[in-house]
Amino acid sequence: MARRSLLSTGQIPWTGRIFFYYPITKWISRLLKMALKFPIILLNFKTYLESQGERAVALAKVAERIGKEYGVTIAVAPQPVDLKLVASSAEIPVFSQHADPYKPGSFTGHISCEAIKQAGAVGSILNHSEHRLRIDVVEETIERCKSLELMTCVCANTSTVGKALAALSPEMVAVEPPELIGSGVSVSKAKPEVISDSVRMIRQVNEDVHVLCGAGVTTGEDVKTALRLGAEGILVASGVVKAKDPEKVLREFAEACRRR
Repeated sequence: MARRSLLSTGQIPWTGRIFFYYPITKWISRLLKMALKFPIILLNFKTYLESQGERAVALAKVAERIGKEYGVTIAVAPQPVDLKLVASSAEIPVFSQHADPYKPGSFTGHISCEAIKQAGAVGSILNHSEHRLRIDVVEETIERCKSLELMTCVCANTSTVGKALAALSPEMVAVEPPELIGSGVSVSKAKPEVISDSVRMIRQVNEDVHVLCGAGVTTGEDVKTALRLGAEGILVASGVVKAKDPEKVLREFAEACRRR
């Protein structure tokens, strides 16, 4: 009998279902993590209505299709309640929008790294400008993620902050001037020095950290400029999710990454 029918008919006890399901999601998550390459487009769904529930799945499938067509890594970060739904519906790297450093236990309202892992995600965004963390919390959460083989993309609002965060050895640091987030004015146009300075300063500290940029990215030209300045990808949200034609915008971004 197929795995799905066994689970649905209840012929596998709950303990067996957990044992049966978790290694599969862990294996798939590891494969997706290994397949992740740069430059990367990391699409943050935030809490927009356009990217919740089944709409999140639909957008993730668009990203999956475009990523395969152009040979470019497009990862998505849905809301925590949609993590498992999206991860099980699309063959695409999935990130959580946030993670907490606490081990499973009495921590109501927090998001454990174990839950993120079990949902099928490959990593988590940390310290977004809309969810700031103390640097000691960032450090502890990065270590917790590493212990579970989860990647981290840590956000910084300035080049100096990015340099400090690079010392904690996350896989990625995404530099986003908060005043440009959601503005439609790209950091690569308004403040190109933020990207070039961030790349230089972060690599002085840790050459293994991949530098992403974000804030106001809306066109393929924005992406091309960011890559020319040394970035290895973009962190984007409203520029795609709130666009009239998200697929068209993602195609522009993917084309820019492919022709870097």
